[in-house]
Amino acid sequence: MTSPARPTLAILQARMSSTRLPGKVLLRVCGKPLLAHQVERVRRAKRIDELVVATSTDSSDDPLQALCESIGVRCHRGSLDDVLDRFIGAAKDFEPGYVVRLTGDCPLADPQVIDKVIAAAQEPGVDYASNALHPTYPDGLDVECMRYEVLQQAAREARKPSEREHVTPFIHTQPQRFALRDVKNDVDLSHLRWTVDEPADFVFVSQVFDWMYPTKPAFDMNDVLDFERSHPEIARINRKIERNAGYTP
Repeated sequence: MTSPARPTLAILQARMSSTRLPGKVLLRVCGKPLLAHQVERVRRAKRIDELVVATSTDSSDDPLQALCESIGVRCHRGSLDDVLDRFIGAAKDFEPGYVVRLTGDCPLADPQVIDKVIAAAQEPGVDYASNALHPTYPDGLDVECMRYEVLQQAAREARKPSEREHVTPFIHTQPQRFALRDVKNDVDLSHLRWTVDEPADFVFVSQVFDWMYPTKPAFDMNDVLDFERSHPEIARINRKIERNAGYTP
């Protein structure tokens, strides 16, 4: 694609201090940490011009910086708890037109889904687009994209701890103020769980990678759906875990 004068920047937030599955982003499958797999998949998105991993200055996240250096992806370090401020710090050097928010618990991220959300955000008059406002995609394919100016506005005005920690609630909870675009799948797949927050999630994702990555490293959402249909016993491993269980507004 022809890059705009101001790039579209994807910021992938990650940290080691997950409460439910500490160090999950460095758990290994098929010879690589999960975060390295996610970076590999995100880089295939055609509408992303730049990618940076945003982690914290806490010493526990030193291994994440080391991983980023080893795989050649830029790493920004900022506040552990004020993730919104971390995003602003990560974006500052790029002065992007749009910022894409991705989280490090989504190693099955699909580049085509990412591109679809970015395309929606870049339509005239749209401030923010996401496929997670009213989920119809599997948990683990969540994408948010917003105009950089809107993210800056949130950083200036957001006061609630949840608005600072989760980056975008200040934006998507104010539809009267910001023009939101809800991106939906043709079929509701929101009951499927492809994220990694619990040990059972890692078991499921490991099975997916072990089955497909050696022969088709660029497998997509439809391939994972086919895998679930042919391996229902594996699909049930983490199905009972509540979506967004760690989110506190």
